[in-house]
Amino acid sequence: MSKASEVIIVGAGVGGLTLALSLHQAGIPCRIFEAVPELRPLGVGINLMPHAARELAELGLSERLDQVGVKAQESVFFNSHGQLIYREPAGTGLGYPWPQYSIHRGDLQTVLLEAVHERLGDDAVQCGHRCVGATQNEDYVTVSFTSPSGQPLEPVTGRIVVACDGIHSSLRKQLYPAEGAPRYSGVNMWRGTAYWDPILTGASMIRAGWLSVGKMVIYPIRNARDGSGKQLINWVAELESPRPAERDWGRVGRLEDFLPAFESWKFDWLDVPALIRASESVLEYPMCDQDPLPTWTHGRLTLLGDAAHPMVPRGSNGAGQAVLDARVLAGLLKKEGLGPMALQKYDRERVAATTRVVLTNRSNPPDAILREVHERSQGKPFARIDDVISQSELREIAENYRRVAGFDAATLGTRPSYV
Repeated sequence: MSKASEVIIVGAGVGGLTLALSLHQAGIPCRIFEAVPELRPLGVGINLMPHAARELAELGLSERLDQVGVKAQESVFFNSHGQLIYREPAGTGLGYPWPQYSIHRGDLQTVLLEAVHERLGDDAVQCGHRCVGATQNEDYVTVSFTSPSGQPLEPVTGRIVVACDGIHSSLRKQLYPAEGAPRYSGVNMWRGTAYWDPILTGASMIRAGWLSVGKMVIYPIRNARDGSGKQLINWVAELESPRPAERDWGRVGRLEDFLPAFESWKFDWLDVPALIRASESVLEYPMCDQDPLPTWTHGRLTLLGDAAHPMVPRGSNGAGQAVLDARVLAGLLKKEGLGPMALQKYDRERVAATTRVVLTNRSNPPDAILREVHERSQGKPFARIDDVISQSELREIAENYRRVAGFDAATLGTRPSYV
């Protein structure tokens, strides 16, 4: 006899936890089933853009995010010689009512998990349940699980099942068993964190260089907590490579595979190789995505977050789009009821929106600013940036991405709440 739940959420990542909180806000019972035996704060840094910050604010989480994250003050671009290309305010400085948070993924997950336990109860998240498939009829879906050792567990039945189980989603594979391999972009990335003195404003999101010669993304994700004045700085190094790394978020990287490209990056505002060497560990991952699916929904089962739309990690949109998925879905389930109609409406809205983001990330993400300058200057230092590209053109590249990703200030500030 299976346990019953109104909505079954498979996966306790950012998307799954946000969905649980949103369903609770909407008055819809749910339970989360997570594969790992114990949830631990893993990962490195991410940015929550104002569209995601708005949704988490509507869940009453702003004060907690203020305590653990860094409110970004500016987005700033440099070439590989350390010369300033373009800077603009971020978050509230750009006219949003909501901030942009730079935050450790583990800290974000902890904030969400603690809120789930407080609001839904300690048993709302069941760990040690690896999803191995689902079956359904007109009224219910039954999900099968195994333990971490592979032993079958009692199946669970609900009216709706939402797969939030990431890039290796078992339910996505069930819906699309013949789906092709991930699409490699030709770029590998290496990531790490280090305690360091504040850089620039102490709340700057920095992008520098370009992929053919080496590109860096650098931003703080924790403010000083020990009186030292040092922040936890997240960095990402990206470099073109004919061979993709293994698609494993926990894969350890080697300095010799990428550090030589950045050895000369010793600028008056940062010694980049010293920052990299100060990191306790380095992770390696390929920049890859999947071709957008035509639909995420089959009957009473649907996909959300990375299980639905794996995207190249550019433009700070992976976690943000998962948050938006969760809020839209919860709102539609509240409005339409727990049936296929709500899932179909969710599907129509979010498949189109995230497909635009996936395709734009391939061709014209915000760091296209770096590409334009690198190509026009042939990778050489410039005397004046205005001789290479106008500030108005740079602003339009940045604003166009915000429009595509759904967080231009005009649209975000006027649309109604999802839930």
